[in-house]
Amino acid sequence: MSEIVLLFSGQGAQKVGMGKDFAEQSATAREMAVKADQALGFPISHIMFEGPDDELTKTSRCQPALYLHGLMALALIRERLPDLKPVAAAGLSLGEFTAHAAAGTFSFEDGLRMVGKRGAFMEEACNATEGAMAALIGGDDDQVRALAAEADVDVANYNAPGQIVLSGTVAGIDAAIAKARDFGIRRAIKLNVAGAYHSRLMQSAQDQLAAGLASLDFATPSIPVVCNYAATPVSDAAEIRKMLEKQVTGSVRWTASIERLVAMGHRRFLELGPGKVIAGLVGKIVKDAEVFSVEDLPSLEAAVEALG
Repeated sequence: MSEIVLLFSGQGAQKVGMGKDFAEQSATAREMAVKADQALGFPISHIMFEGPDDELTKTSRCQPALYLHGLMALALIRERLPDLKPVAAAGLSLGEFTAHAAAGTFSFEDGLRMVGKRGAFMEEACNATEGAMAALIGGDDDQVRALAAEADVDVANYNAPGQIVLSGTVAGIDAAIAKARDFGIRRAIKLNVAGAYHSRLMQSAQDQLAAGLASLDFATPSIPVVCNYAATPVSDAAEIRKMLEKQVTGSVRWTASIERLVAMGHRRFLELGPGKVIAGLVGKIVKDAEVFSVEDLPSLEAAVEALG
């Protein structure tokens, strides 16, 4: 029996065509696409499969698209490997919702509708504020936090050692980029994003999401789900709500989340999402980790062969 940790992609991994071959070859995937379109009230599957890219890139579209794609990939690998035994799950930002759906914390449709709202709330917050983000390469956590405090911006993502993202006002991010070398950071690169995700500029989205989460039914996850905000497994309904809420403005502690999973005894991971972004981050965090990535049919078959 293959024991493995499920990892789900976050915003930015999306690409036009994602999941199209799943739906073409699998009745299960087609059924999920139809359910998703009905639950959301717009053709998310068509946007995933055909684009255009500027539509898929919208926060309100790419978040439900990645959720659907990740759960399609999981359904297909489970069909092929009925003995596969997920022992824990985690997801990068938006992917935390996908991880909870995979663990049975809430239903596929309920989670999808909440993710659709989350994306819409965050898109509204981006449009209402002037935010930006920057990737910092080569600095340690303390140096980055000191720079963030100096520039009055927030630490959005601790993605991997020496790979951290800042988020905040355009003026604050520009100041952080200008001062980065003074704080021992090798490179600072402004990101092409719609706004300041995981920063205080997302407070309106967090408040709206909190109201939505309050009405969502939560079950106890069937496997441990490690949350971004605290980098610990959460199972109590009130705690899950709180963690999903707080990560909208809080830091994504991905490095600490993967380290926690390793401390729990896990070193085999299954990435479900486009682009192999997570495999790259996990490889930087844990040198001896084994990561299998599934984004399309060829990578699905390769993972099935490796894990079977």
